[in-house]
Amino acid sequence: MADTDGVNKKHVSQKHPLLAKSLIDSSEPEPTSRVLVIYTGGTIGMKTNDSGVYEPKEDFLVNKLRTLPMFHDNAYADENLGEDEGDFLIMPHQRGRRVMYRILEYKPLLDSSNMMMTDWGKIASDIHEHYDCYDGFVVLHGTDTMAYTASALSFMCENLGKPIILTGSQIPIFEVRSDGRDNFLSSLIFAGLYTIPEVLVCFDNKILRGNRTIKNDAGSFAAFISPNLPPIATLEIHIQVDWSAVFRSTGTEKFRVHTNMCQNVGLLRMFPGITTQTVRAFLQPPMQGVVLQTYGAGNAPDNRPDLLSVLKEASNIGVIILNITQCTKGCVMTSYATGKALEDAGVICGGDMTPEAALTKLSYVLSKETWTLDKKRKFVKRNLRGELTVVAKENITILDFELIESVARALSVSSTEEVKKLRDALYPSLMCAAAQTGDNQALEKLRELGGNLSSHNQDGRTALHVASREGHVSTVQYLLHQGASVHLKDSNGFTPLHDAIMRKHISIIRLLVKTGAILTLKPIALAMELCCAAASEDIETLQAYRTAGANLNECDYDKRTPLHVAVDTGCERSVHFLLDNGASWSLEDIFGNTAIDCAKKRNFTEIIELIEAKQRELSVNENGTQ
Repeated sequence: MADTDGVNKKHVSQKHPLLAKSLIDSSEPEPTSRVLVIYTGGTIGMKTNDSGVYEPKEDFLVNKLRTLPMFHDNAYADENLGEDEGDFLIMPHQRGRRVMYRILEYKPLLDSSNMMMTDWGKIASDIHEHYDCYDGFVVLHGTDTMAYTASALSFMCENLGKPIILTGSQIPIFEVRSDGRDNFLSSLIFAGLYTIPEVLVCFDNKILRGNRTIKNDAGSFAAFISPNLPPIATLEIHIQVDWSAVFRSTGTEKFRVHTNMCQNVGLLRMFPGITTQTVRAFLQPPMQGVVLQTYGAGNAPDNRPDLLSVLKEASNIGVIILNITQCTKGCVMTSYATGKALEDAGVICGGDMTPEAALTKLSYVLSKETWTLDKKRKFVKRNLRGELTVVAKENITILDFELIESVARALSVSSTEEVKKLRDALYPSLMCAAAQTGDNQALEKLRELGGNLSSHNQDGRTALHVASREGHVSTVQYLLHQGASVHLKDSNGFTPLHDAIMRKHISIIRLLVKTGAILTLKPIALAMELCCAAASEDIETLQAYRTAGANLNECDYDKRTPLHVAVDTGCERSVHFLLDNGASWSLEDIFGNTAIDCAKKRNFTEIIELIEAKQRELSVNENGTQ
């Protein structure tokens, strides 16, 4: 049986009996998820000063959180966290896991009203720097400009595969009455335990898509709303997630951030009697993009040729003008003559985007220096991060699978809710079955019928896990293009990358790594897997781990590397592969022996010659470089 780190104990015991005994005897800590909390400022972490006014104070938040059991389990931390994890806090047990989190506090702390585009870039860059080390991210932020930051981050974070959740509060978290505790706790739980690859806002027991939110109420705990999209999740007695609404990246590239946002953008709100001079002044260089907030469904006066002429002139010289409604809810359409007049003047329909999303989207698109103006106009119209509702050009009715209907009839299930539960129970298994045979057509049919391609079966396995294990490259490509997450773990804690490694599917490993997959085995477990492969001359497994980004110099409990083990067991092929792929012969084990020392003690002449030849080769290369 494999343990939680994926180490085959029986296999280990045959090759390394002392290590196996140590592994079996050691008590494993509970499974954990890691979350990075970026504390930018805002009301949530403030304290009351002597004058009774809220003010930020350095290091106050993290030190106070350590005293609250709901945010930090001191007893568990003292027993299980190592010295290198001393700055982590760890929450009580949740859904079979614990959430460990570290707070990165900005100095100075910012009031969100002072946020600049450069601050958005700093947040995005910090997420990128720590992306591979954490399962999710929480950004503590003031509420006044949170919707702007959430919208901006949604565009700046390209090929996102992990949750980024912004939250804050109306009252500081340590006051007797505060919304901050629930907001922060919910954000930590969601960032650590739910793989929703979006930038989200958590407020008032709701998880909202970040680029769909607006701050709607300055005096209520329900400060944020998402007027044109229901919540992604609601946190009541039970946490309900609308997985079908989750927006997923459709690319096969690694996560990256784009921080060079265009600052020559602005918001112009129409009002009765607005003068041509005002509009012309607003559209003057260096302005490159304008969000035009119009009446109702996107209307502006069509009896003002002077006004329409100014808009058309600006559009003709390259200013991108995006039309959104002034209304809180609804979208821009061209059904009315007044809306059609703007479209004829070159103004682009912005659908149901919020002002914050429209402005930051323009800033993002206009900053793409290698794109042509025509491409920028096309991408402004396109739904990039779920910020825009795509209206179908025709109503298409798709009948559900007969299987669902047949099972429902057999079970005498008739209500909509019951059928939905039946579908949710069956679809993951149907998707895994389709992935096992590489049936992309069946997967597409299930997706069209509302199935979530990242849903998991009773073992926590998704279609991507199965396709990766079975070696169906085209199916893996299809699932990744449909937004299937490479970071989801099954009930054993394994990702699709682990499945591909176990079956040595090199092309799939490369594809998953290109999309952002990383090894999640603990270093000691990885070392033991590599040592076992080296000892049995399993070159394919070594190659699979190497392709996945494994460090071939990982050490086991005795600080022995795979090269030590390969030398000790006389496995020349393993030695050759390891040397060719950067393994070091100079590392010492716990007894002070290097790999070449081991070879000399055992008088393995051929292996000694291999190592010495590699030494000479590197020496020649270094001298040549010098």
